[in-house]
Amino acid sequence: MKICVVGAGAIGGLLAVRLAEAGEEVTVVDQGAHLQAIQRDGLKLLMADGSEHLTRSLNACANMGDAGPQDVVILAVKTQVLPVVAPQLAGIMHEQTVILPMQNGLPWWYFHKHGGEYDGRPIECLDPNGELAEHVDVDRILGCVVFPAGEVVSPGVVRHTEGNRFPLGELDGSDSPRAQAMVQMFTNAGFKSFVLEDIRAEIWLKLLGNLSFNPISALTHATMVDICQYPASRGLAESMMEEAQAVASHLGISMRVTIEKRIAGAEKVGKHKTSMLQDVEAGRGLELEAIMGAVVELGQLTGIATPAIDAIYALVKLLDKTMRADHGAVQLRRIA
Repeated sequence: MKICVVGAGAIGGLLAVRLAEAGEEVTVVDQGAHLQAIQRDGLKLLMADGSEHLTRSLNACANMGDAGPQDVVILAVKTQVLPVVAPQLAGIMHEQTVILPMQNGLPWWYFHKHGGEYDGRPIECLDPNGELAEHVDVDRILGCVVFPAGEVVSPGVVRHTEGNRFPLGELDGSDSPRAQAMVQMFTNAGFKSFVLEDIRAEIWLKLLGNLSFNPISALTHATMVDICQYPASRGLAESMMEEAQAVASHLGISMRVTIEKRIAGAEKVGKHKTSMLQDVEAGRGLELEAIMGAVVELGQLTGIATPAIDAIYALVKLLDKTMRADHGAVQLRRIA
């Protein structure tokens, strides 16, 4: 299959290398020094097990239009970049192209084919001007939840730290031939993938960790294990998860994992820096609306209070605003 990976960062880079090694025809779209390094030297993947994979058997370009028509488009960019990417999608689509969004948090298409009280309703903070709905054919989207984690080590080099699951699901809950084809694609590349009847429940399950651990780590520079082992921050994370779970429950979501098990699982990850903390240290814009803002919005929509989430959301939004205004990054510096 022809597969275009838009954004060759931690997740996009992992997928690009593994899919290319599995024999797929892969094109990556990226920018700057990272793209130049890939074009010059190929894309190197450092696996959690210590193995190294270098592939030069992929195409790399700065403009999506240069990729040509694709069978699968993997959107591995942050939510805030989607409005920039969306208008370019038409140039690489054919009648059967599948779009796999890889963003953290709640997706802008959440209520499309939802079938409930809010069916078809947009989430305003994720698509305030309707640009995504205008440029993206939602029927091409196959829901996907990303459980691997990693980081960009240097231009042209990405590191996988843990996780290998990519659950998938049609937005209407059906088990379609294209969903099974995508499962096979991931499986051939060495990942675990399967079709879920309710992909939204899996989205919420991952979101519980993201909306708590990500912003707490961004504000404190603490790793996952530190947050879980310090009683006050563990309690705060638990409160935030409980609030989000209440919103999800109102929307008909039933969690298959308890909050305590979710926290225990995060603790086992160890000294891992969340993606939001990595962004703070690198001076990159923070992925806030899909992870926190959308939950706040849905809390207001459903009449469910989210005081802990609201407070942390306000603080991290201010941090993001300050970083953008000063074009700065925030890092802890050892002084002794």
